[in-house]
Amino acid sequence: MQTTYIWQTPDWPQFRWDAARLSGPLSQARLAQGRLLGKVAGLGFDLNLSQRARVLAEEAIRTAAIEGEILDPEAVRSSVARRLGLPVQTGKTAPRHVDGLLDVLVDATARFAQPLTAERLKSWQAALFPTGRSGLREIVVGDFRPAGPPMQVVSGPVGRERVHYEAPPGDAVDREIRAFLAWFQDPSKDIDGMIRAAVAHFRFVTIHPFEDGNGRLARAVGEMALAQDDGLIDRFYSLSGEIESDRDAYYRHLERAQKGSGDLTGWLEWFLACVAGAIRCSEVQVDLALAQGRFWQEQAGRSLNQRQLKAVRRMLEAGPDEFEGGLTTRKLAHLARVSTATAQRDLADLVEKGVIVRNEAGGRGTSYRLAGYDRDHAAKPGPAGGR
Repeated sequence: MQTTYIWQTPDWPQFRWDAARLSGPLSQARLAQGRLLGKVAGLGFDLNLSQRARVLAEEAIRTAAIEGEILDPEAVRSSVARRLGLPVQTGKTAPRHVDGLLDVLVDATARFAQPLTAERLKSWQAALFPTGRSGLREIVVGDFRPAGPPMQVVSGPVGRERVHYEAPPGDAVDREIRAFLAWFQDPSKDIDGMIRAAVAHFRFVTIHPFEDGNGRLARAVGEMALAQDDGLIDRFYSLSGEIESDRDAYYRHLERAQKGSGDLTGWLEWFLACVAGAIRCSEVQVDLALAQGRFWQEQAGRSLNQRQLKAVRRMLEAGPDEFEGGLTTRKLAHLARVSTATAQRDLADLVEKGVIVRNEAGGRGTSYRLAGYDRDHAAKPGPAGGR
């Protein structure tokens, strides 16, 4: 039996959803958003910049991972650091298409107030494929896909492929995109901003206007809509990170809605749960950053040598519950590449200065934790609801 896709239904692109069913997930997402933005306001310039760098790098790494592309995290973080004027921790450089992806993410969010146009979308897609190829395959770059064979989303081995979705024909793309952009620029005033982002993401990826890159661009469009909703040029949570953690569910909800009759309730419910989960994860990171800032304020005026600073920074980066077993003489000696005797003197000095305190828990050897830091750190997030 031939499948009917949503764009073939008489009401396309008119969507509907159960507002009562979405009220709970939307309230949770809004509550999390309010908490996060309130805490972000307390970040100083340096912590704000550091948090932006973390989110941008994660967004690039995870949106690529959704499409099955594994990026080198260190190379991505180095590119982000150079872009934001932060210290570069490694000499690695990212490939051109990764820089292009970062360009797209920054342009979509930092310039969210600028109109989304067909030319802008085309420039985004061209940035993703600077060589004009997707893998070994030559593709149309910087323009919509032409008329030709059906554009299908498939999985499975050659000869036993499963078709998950078939997009509108190439000769309909220009018309579909014009209608989409008109809606995106002037959506119904009754639609909530987060729901608008979910609808924009779904509608764009359903049109599938390019030969490749549609998923990454759909997520960029969704991020742009969320930035418009936040009213901030800086992103403080990574939606792609949350989506990638449950990639199978992402594709399953998309496929179900694309084969449906226009009721997007299931897709919207899942998307809102992703937004709430992404914000909660970021809230933990912001809490950690704030706690680190308070820690350094409390330690102001204490003179530490480079070995001690390295150890303290390593413990702060790991988080109070992640530096397993606490700081020990052996760990400090290994981390700073010094003798046990030197490590012991450094630890004793840190204790005397009140930077670290001895762990009370029993064990084979003496271990230490950062003084006062554990009481400030954020609780780890629980599982996201509605997933």
